[in-house]
Amino acid sequence: MATAFSSDGEAVLRRELGPAAAPPAPRGDLDGFYEMGRAAAFVRDGGFRKVALQLPDELLVDAATVAARMEAETGAEVYVLGDTTYGSCCVDEVAAEHACAEAVLHYGPACLSPCRKLPVLHIFGKQPLDIGRCAEAFRELYADRQSRVVVLSDVVYAHAMGELEQQLCPEYPNVIFSRVVYGDPPAPALPGEERQFGRQFLVEAPGGLQDCAMFFVGTEGLTLTNFMLTWNRCSFSSFDPTTNCGRQETLNVNRALMRRLYLVERARDARVVGILVGTLGVAGYLDVLQHLRELLRRAGKRSYTLAVGKPNPAKLANFLEVDVFVLVACAQNSLLDSSDFYRPVVTPYELELACNPAREWTGNYLTDFRDLLPGAYGHVELPPAIPAAEAVPDLSLITGEMRATHLCEPPASQLPPSTALACRDQTNALAEISPAASFLESRSWQGLEQQLGQTPVSKAVQGRRGIAIAYEDEGREQS
Repeated sequence: MATAFSSDGEAVLRRELGPAAAPPAPRGDLDGFYEMGRAAAFVRDGGFRKVALQLPDELLVDAATVAARMEAETGAEVYVLGDTTYGSCCVDEVAAEHACAEAVLHYGPACLSPCRKLPVLHIFGKQPLDIGRCAEAFRELYADRQSRVVVLSDVVYAHAMGELEQQLCPEYPNVIFSRVVYGDPPAPALPGEERQFGRQFLVEAPGGLQDCAMFFVGTEGLTLTNFMLTWNRCSFSSFDPTTNCGRQETLNVNRALMRRLYLVERARDARVVGILVGTLGVAGYLDVLQHLRELLRRAGKRSYTLAVGKPNPAKLANFLEVDVFVLVACAQNSLLDSSDFYRPVVTPYELELACNPAREWTGNYLTDFRDLLPGAYGHVELPPAIPAAEAVPDLSLITGEMRATHLCEPPASQLPPSTALACRDQTNALAEISPAASFLESRSWQGLEQQLGQTPVSKAVQGRRGIAIAYEDEGREQS
């Protein structure tokens, strides 16, 4: 029986493959869909000699054609990133640097998280949108012409928002269209201005954003879920361009929040926390890693920092000593559904709710980890440490056991509890080790080891044939 940690290899071998799905790009208009002119101008104006093309899986069918056209028009060497290190919505600077690329052309849906090093040009792809049907669905959902509505869209439909605005604004004077922006804005935000997830819009309603409804143009997915959790005080409706249907979103946001708050309670009970590095390209990820390590150290919890690429249940099940994981990723990929995982996976904001006594639940949900750093609007300073005898006792809502919730501060004259000194070799050289590393060294399986000089040299021989559950040289049970 297949489980979350293993699969039936025989079922994979017997599976029949159907015809490949049609690519979403219009086959006759590659120039318009991939905006070849704008991309070539970006490469020529920047003087880039090596450029990386990053495309999602569904657009890789056009990768060779686009790369050849770019090389012919710009004279630059073009490399196609066939597989992303993490989510395809993030710019994969790690893979681009392996090819010594000087810039990245990112195609398809994007989370618009600011990058750290390389110049990036986002080309979303102009997916088709029936603007007339979209406007009609908007009128059906909002019969009152004085409704205050903020129109959001997936980035692949941003090209059509100008025409939709021309159709709706004469009828709806209070409708607000968001704009897609790249990187950090140069000027500070104005009163009533929202800048999140690469979207920017100005709300002039007396009660602010909570007096407005939200209308989303795009398919159901992580983007819509992220918006609904962040702006959970607003009612949402959507229009799906693939079905040309509009609907009032009936997803129970409170139920989703209850699930996330349950994970916060699990994080409070945890004694060992694994910090998953889910991005190496988003600006500020090193700062938030240090912030989380300090937070866990002050909370008296042991932490491991793990870089596992794209997390899945099989990978994380290797770390049985970890009670809960925290995923440092872009805002769009941080809300990981961990129902199939052996241990829960929380966001940095949820870990702060669990470990920072000064942070209280206000109804606002933060999915961008940069909002938690010092200087950001969502940053909350850690309170001073108090003695354990003066700490208010707390009871776990899951296990029913008593737990410590106060912050501790080690004496300045001693080494932090996460480090120690040990003799490294016969020369009495000292090396700094940690309890986390010592624990991993005590495990029976420690990964692949070189064992230089210990393995005898032998000629190559023919190996086993077949699959792992039934090699050809293994005996068969007689029925």
